[in-house]
Amino acid sequence: MFIDYHTHHERCGHAVGQLREYVEQAIEKGIDQLGLSDHMPIIHVPKGRLLPGLAMDLSELENYMHEALSLQKEYKKDIAIKVGLEADYIAGFEEAIKKLLSPYPFDYILGSVHFLGEWDLSDSRNMDPWKGRPLLEIYQDYFEAIQGAAKSGIYDIIGHFDVIKKYGFRPTEDISSIISDTLKVIKEQNVTIELNASGRKTIAQEIYPAPQIIAEAIGLEIPFTLGSDAHRPEDIHSGLKEGRELLRKLGVEQLATFDKRRRIMVDFKARLIQVEF
Repeated sequence: MFIDYHTHHERCGHAVGQLREYVEQAIEKGIDQLGLSDHMPIIHVPKGRLLPGLAMDLSELENYMHEALSLQKEYKKDIAIKVGLEADYIAGFEEAIKKLLSPYPFDYILGSVHFLGEWDLSDSRNMDPWKGRPLLEIYQDYFEAIQGAAKSGIYDIIGHFDVIKKYGFRPTEDISSIISDTLKVIKEQNVTIELNASGRKTIAQEIYPAPQIIAEAIGLEIPFTLGSDAHRPEDIHSGLKEGRELLRKLGVEQLATFDKRRRIMVDFKARLIQVEF
């Protein structure tokens, strides 16, 4: 079962290639399920303060969905296309996010934390805020936001769990209790975690989540899915062979897939195991 549930395309402003190119590249690489998951429009930052190229414009969401659903039908004999969205979690904006997403027939919603307030901590253009507060406080706020995302009921998957390490900023204090508390919330809320291979290409040079966090999550029986976070068609499934091998080494026998917001656990040989609601 070769799957990739985290991809972007040109509408988001910082990726290249059209949706069709990603689909055709996935078919060429023998992918069984391809998730289309471009960035949800940013709704909590006024346009005058919003940096360009972070996500698709609100006016493009309808076009994105129309194109993705059309490709899903067109290529149904060649590949299973899952239509999703990477939707930011912003504390205090839960109802606005639900209202924005509710009209559309998504297969899954990938929940990510990029922002703490109006600060996008994942953007290299936003380095100054890292210097203004103790790293431990930033990490605490970040993982509290991950917990909020899990509790919100909006998301099926938590994306790049520890993307906060992207630029190499790590507190010297022990944060294992923060990590454990966050994983327990994810388990309690029955949310999936994504193994995201893109962290290998960052300053952190480590997958999301870190292998020791993956092992702890597996100990809690939290299900995993896979995402390359591809921003170019040729990056489809990049790093996921290694991700699959790591999961299997740690005893994982099934991957989480989604259909119309239902989680379907499938083994590595693509045999249907169970459906969870």
